[in-house]
Amino acid sequence: MKYSFLKGAVALSAFLAFRPAAGADLAAMPVKAPPSPTSWDWSGFYLGSHFFYAAGTSNWSAAQGGGAAPLTGSLDFFNSIDAFKGTGSYFFGLQAGYNYMLPSRVLLGIEADLSAPNTIAGAQTVTSVAGGQTSYTDTVLDYGTLRGRLGYAFGNWLVYGTGGLAWAYDKLERTQLAGGNVALGMTETALLSRWGWAAGAGVEVPIWPNWTAKLEFLETSFGNRQKNFPLAGQTYSSDLSMQSVRLGVNYQLGADPSKSDVFTNGVPSLENDNFAIHGQTTLVAQYALPFRAPYGGQNSLAPNAGRETWDLDLYLGFRPWKGAEIWIDPEIDQGFGLSGTFGVAGFPSAEAYKVGSAYPYARIPRAFLRQTIDLGGESQKVDAGFNQFAGTGSSDRLVLTVGKFSVVDIFDKNKYANDPRGDFLNWTLVNTGSFDYAADAWAFTYGAAIEWYSGPWTLRAGVFDGPQVPNSSDLDPSFGQFQMLGEIERRYDFWGQPGKVLVTGYLTRARLANFTDAVQLGASTGTVPTLASVRTYTSKSGISANLEQQILPGLGMFMRAGYSPGQLEAYAFTDDDTTVAGGFQVNGRFWGRPNDTFAIAGILNTISKAHQAYLTAGGYTALIGDGALPNPGPEKILETYYTIPINMWQLTFDYQFITNPAYNRDRGPVSAIATRLHAQF
Repeated sequence: MKYSFLKGAVALSAFLAFRPAAGADLAAMPVKAPPSPTSWDWSGFYLGSHFFYAAGTSNWSAAQGGGAAPLTGSLDFFNSIDAFKGTGSYFFGLQAGYNYMLPSRVLLGIEADLSAPNTIAGAQTVTSVAGGQTSYTDTVLDYGTLRGRLGYAFGNWLVYGTGGLAWAYDKLERTQLAGGNVALGMTETALLSRWGWAAGAGVEVPIWPNWTAKLEFLETSFGNRQKNFPLAGQTYSSDLSMQSVRLGVNYQLGADPSKSDVFTNGVPSLENDNFAIHGQTTLVAQYALPFRAPYGGQNSLAPNAGRETWDLDLYLGFRPWKGAEIWIDPEIDQGFGLSGTFGVAGFPSAEAYKVGSAYPYARIPRAFLRQTIDLGGESQKVDAGFNQFAGTGSSDRLVLTVGKFSVVDIFDKNKYANDPRGDFLNWTLVNTGSFDYAADAWAFTYGAAIEWYSGPWTLRAGVFDGPQVPNSSDLDPSFGQFQMLGEIERRYDFWGQPGKVLVTGYLTRARLANFTDAVQLGASTGTVPTLASVRTYTSKSGISANLEQQILPGLGMFMRAGYSPGQLEAYAFTDDDTTVAGGFQVNGRFWGRPNDTFAIAGILNTISKAHQAYLTAGGYTALIGDGALPNPGPEKILETYYTIPINMWQLTFDYQFITNPAYNRDRGPVSAIATRLHAQF
């Protein structure tokens, strides 16, 4: 059960037949006449995605031994959206089904769906003589249904009822808070499968050739199930009911999908003048081969260990008025980085976040408004793509972006090393290692940025919210901790080949720890130094440079360099105070495979003397720390990859050689191998 959703979701996403990864080639779907009021035929197979908000309750009882009366209660599963934690009781998932429309326009159908929750959980604290004070928590980890559909098509509108089976996979937790016969703070965990029924109704309507949208209400109910908490000597029994309102989109494959070209060319994106839907999925499996590790600490990279990550995104766009675009990007994430994303400053997979989960979960990493104001100049074509409508615009323009997105969506961008779903994987190749940009643990935040394009120049500035605690998942709701950025970009031609150089600077105001203060406090108290004990409100700054240059069509190079003084801890990125990186990307046209890509790059990361002293004294940061650092040295990393197309997919083989992981000469070198499977439309 633990990985059943992942396997099913990957299989279904493969069935989606996304277009090959070729961002510059993404094109809007040709404009077709909308269907006439009686022309839409609902018969055939379809697949799609959905987003919904849910509420629910669970009535529970815990039978106690010794003749004590059972404990009872009710859990509320509704969680309102907390914008700065990114939490709420919403789901994001996939569905597939088949419809058959009778000549009378009565519709018979069947649909299966899989859904990943964000925060569908309830908790309650109770007190009893026998059990003391105890907290009970129930969290929905996975959810799905298999339902029939019965409907009627009124012209292009389909109205239907639906019902069938439902299943859920829950995590139950019992935590001893006071008293009782269980150790204080002890948490017992049990995993529980539930089966029940689902029923509801909905309406679906075509919105574009082959595309439909639906709105649906669904009620699900699960009977009582039992699990034991052995340490407490309790039998926990509970039911579960949920109500949800769903928004979804479906792509109609027709009665015979084998005649469709979606399995070779992929599903065409939906884009017209005002609406757009794009998507992507990426699966990365990575393994660290055995390496020398005479000692290690809680944040050390483990040898002979592997991990995987998987994500699925939709990019939903709307044009509310001239020059404006609103984008919302729901996402499913699953998996972990190597060793839980610990042990290397130049971490080998930027598809791995600072948090991980064995179970798929939903998030909304981006929700923003972009306003473009044309200022004149040469007319330029804009290709359709992720968070970008196709169209034309002037070379001179102002662009304002406000909302939730990533700092590196706008700053420190590079054509050859910027996207771990399509090019290099290493954190310090995807972005400048010393660029400690504001972000939550998933690399996103709230903020505003303005860009002024004038001829070959672009000036950028922005201000962004920071996390409440360095490298944590919660952003500061008061905006008392923030970052200001500035960037200047110059585009040019060198021997007839395009290139650009940009310089980025940042100033962060936040509660950050000084390494020297932590070491001194640890020495005076005879304890291992910690960062949390010496955090004060202060300023951190840094500067970086970024170069990209096409040498020949299909052959390009890049370089990055950055510096931060290194007296303060990493706020939201990684332990890297000075960095230099560079490499080459080559198109396979040179050896007769124009859709292949080969690339190679090297990185040199270093930290300050104060940073080294803290690690030498046994300190730990958010990402690294071997418990000691008697022989510090620079991290030296080589990464190379080769990408080949397989129908609608891009398959990448990646190798990284890491010398002195976490700046420790006593450990490594590390060889990390990875495969990446990626598709997009």
